[in-house]
Amino acid sequence: MAQLVEPLDATTAVRQVLHGRRVDRAGALFQLALLLTLVLSFLVLIALLSDVWMEGYPVLAERGMDFIRSDLSSLPQEAGIWQGLVGSVQLMLIVSLIAFPLGIGAAVYMEEYARDTRLTRFINANIRNLAGVPAVVYGLLGLAIFVKALQQVTGPGDQGRTLLSGGLTLSFMVLPIVIITAAEALRAVPRSIREAAYGVGATRWETIRSHVLPYAAPGVLTGTVLSLARALGETAPLILVGAVTGFFASDATFLESFRDRFTALPTIIFVWAKQPNAEFRALTAAAIIVLMAVLLAMNSVAILLRNRYERRW
Repeated sequence: MAQLVEPLDATTAVRQVLHGRRVDRAGALFQLALLLTLVLSFLVLIALLSDVWMEGYPVLAERGMDFIRSDLSSLPQEAGIWQGLVGSVQLMLIVSLIAFPLGIGAAVYMEEYARDTRLTRFINANIRNLAGVPAVVYGLLGLAIFVKALQQVTGPGDQGRTLLSGGLTLSFMVLPIVIITAAEALRAVPRSIREAAYGVGATRWETIRSHVLPYAAPGVLTGTVLSLARALGETAPLILVGAVTGFFASDATFLESFRDRFTALPTIIFVWAKQPNAEFRALTAAAIIVLMAVLLAMNSVAILLRNRYERRW
């Protein structure tokens, strides 16, 4: 009695026609190399996180909220990260208010309004090049423009080395990333959605506002979170524009603090990591844990918003 042979799926059939019945050893080795690379990167990440957790968790367990609510100090048993945490939140507020509207607006114009000319292609190429510029270069830019040239605008506090200068520097640093990610999200919107809106009499702006932007919102949110994550972890630009690396006290109000001296959580980590004292190294690990917790919280909010917009479409 003849045995029944199960039909091959299309992918397997095409592969056998192209390669015969021979085993694709090169493809299998390449796939194995990719898997080993993934496993190695994961193991390195686990080792780093484990080392940070083992060294920093005792500080958090012993001091708890006192470590978070305490100000900077030269004594490790009294030092905390409150000033850096508040400074980082204020910096992210400036970045959100400046980089995101400008970046998304520029992406909308480049994708929906600008014609495909040599000038447009030149601008796009330069935006992509600016996304790869080292952060220290943006720090020099902020020092020359926001600290020196625009000192009367950014604030007289410490000769322009203020929180506003640091926020503006970070905003221009992440602006190319926001433009690129928003443009890619807009480019991924199907052309049929625009044509359907035009077919019922909608204007270009109505189409963009009611159809294109909501459809592209998940991708735009992903890009903005990546931009915030990069801005939150940068140290070199802040040091160049005047972030305080030691103890400082300020009695300025919330609005006045934007034109006053500042520090940030990455700056505190950088300073503590250079201390020879073992207690400060433990504080460094604890501050890193807090910074990662803030990043995870930001990513969680972005994921929830992205899922919400994806369900709408």
